[in-house]
Amino acid sequence: MFNANISAAAHPLTAYGWDDGFAESFTPFAGQGFVPGRIVRVDRGRVDAVVAEGDGVRTALADTALVATSDPMRVPCTGDWAVIDVENGRVGDHLDGVVRALLPRRTAMVRSTSSKRSEGQILAANVDHAVIAVSLAEALDLGRIERFVSLGWESGAQPVVVLTKSDLVADPAGLGHLVADVADAAPGVQVLAVSAAAGEGVEVLAAVVAGGTSVLLGRSGAGKSTLANALVGADVQDVRAIRDRDGKGRHTTTTRDLLVLPGGGVLIDTPGLRGVGMWDAEEGLARTFSDVEALAERCRFADCAHGAEPGCAVMEAVDSGALSPRRLESYRKLQRENLRIVAKTDARARAVLRRDWKQKQALGRHMMERKRGGGGGE
Repeated sequence: MFNANISAAAHPLTAYGWDDGFAESFTPFAGQGFVPGRIVRVDRGRVDAVVAEGDGVRTALADTALVATSDPMRVPCTGDWAVIDVENGRVGDHLDGVVRALLPRRTAMVRSTSSKRSEGQILAANVDHAVIAVSLAEALDLGRIERFVSLGWESGAQPVVVLTKSDLVADPAGLGHLVADVADAAPGVQVLAVSAAAGEGVEVLAAVVAGGTSVLLGRSGAGKSTLANALVGADVQDVRAIRDRDGKGRHTTTTRDLLVLPGGGVLIDTPGLRGVGMWDAEEGLARTFSDVEALAERCRFADCAHGAEPGCAVMEAVDSGALSPRRLESYRKLQRENLRIVAKTDARARAVLRRDWKQKQALGRHMMERKRGGGGGE
């Protein structure tokens, strides 16, 4: 079924992202009768994976019991490349198999499962582009966009923000302002206005994601399924109208599905995400808030908290209008959240958190004593 000597360029799975790097990772398993497959869906202890068969591909239904683990960061995920034993034969049109191992991941899109727990959840693996869908049917939440973009950068993927339902904004100048606002909140990230219903901007997005693996992220009602159908060129995902009372969707996508794009590349559609918690996203935050970080380097003190310290370049930028107070507060909020998550699993980070807290307590006591002293001297 699988010829280990075939070049990656000529391999039937090339359309799904197979390349020389993954072929090299599979080499230790090639002589054992196993085949490589890409996981296109995960469902209750089994996965659907595409494997090569002759000059084409076929879906294998594979059990994951042999790679089962209590570590949520190591469970099979849509986008993973797996080592699959298909010696069990066929079940209908599908091959019956077992996942023997997962090939090393190049990238992984991870979020915190809860702000009260120290567990991560992998949303997609081996992703090149994190496509963040944001609906223009409701007011922009720049803080949420900054959160998604930070996790996108941290995953190792290139974030792309897609403002969906752009046909709802009749004024071109107004649409341009919305695009500019998002671009300011996501330095270095391409921002596209797209209307899947009207077919506007879809070709541009298709060109951006062609040739790699993209994951489609966003809240319910953001138009992800409609966008996925537009990119695929067929109604492969169920689409339902949003609720009139709050403008939110009804979770039409319930699994993470990997879809082949006609222009090249694959797309992983995901269910709507109500919450996206930080997960050890220090580098991602630094890239998302590169403007704040650049200002911070000019502060007089290296440990400046960007509050009342003298010579704070960040606060000077806020006072002059060069940096918005909203963006600084978003930066602080996400930094605090990220540090809390990291501190739950990292002893050194916990020590830093305790030290900073003690310093703030000491500063608070000092300022209170000065205030009391000043009051007594009047």
